[in-house]
Amino acid sequence: MEKDKLKDIWLMQTNEDLILQPNDIIKKANKIRNRQYTSISIMSFTIIILIIYTFYHAFLEWNSFNSGLVLMISSLSLRILLEIYTVYYKEQKLISMTQKSYQAYLKKFYKNKLIINYVATPICVLTYIYGFYLLLPYFQAIFSYGFYIYIVFSGSLSITFIIGIIIYSIYREQKLLLQLEKK
Repeated sequence: MEKDKLKDIWLMQTNEDLILQPNDIIKKANKIRNRQYTSISIMSFTIIILIIYTFYHAFLEWNSFNSGLVLMISSLSLRILLEIYTVYYKEQKLISMTQKSYQAYLKKFYKNKLIINYVATPICVLTYIYGFYLLLPYFQAIFSYGFYIYIVFSGSLSITFIIGIIIYSIYREQKLLLQLEKK
């Protein structure tokens, strides 16, 4: 009998009445942080490859090929710095806040992250694409036609895939922001 009453009370609660437990907040924060660490790792690996390639080829003479490599490295570096900043800034705030103030902070955090998503990220992506574009004439001159087509195709496919991941993560963050604003 008490079990039925408890069940009825539970079902009558609205989502607004539900309070996340500290373990739930920590679990969500860890999940978001792990995604950010994965993004940082992938971008860092790409930068390492570009830097190695730059040191191997760039010191012969400065030209638009080198400019392209520098633009690609710079855009990824900026994006990594922004991600690191958001990871550690949010983590510091989590430790010192109550649940209610943390929820208010998350709303503000994700609204600010929208600026990064809609201003900084497109600039980084466009800079990276332009840097890749600057490399193409040199690749065409150095490599065979077939390998050049492979580079163009795989590079375009990779950039498209990365843009898709970025759009999906922005969508996910917007969805989270909408959930936070409902509370």
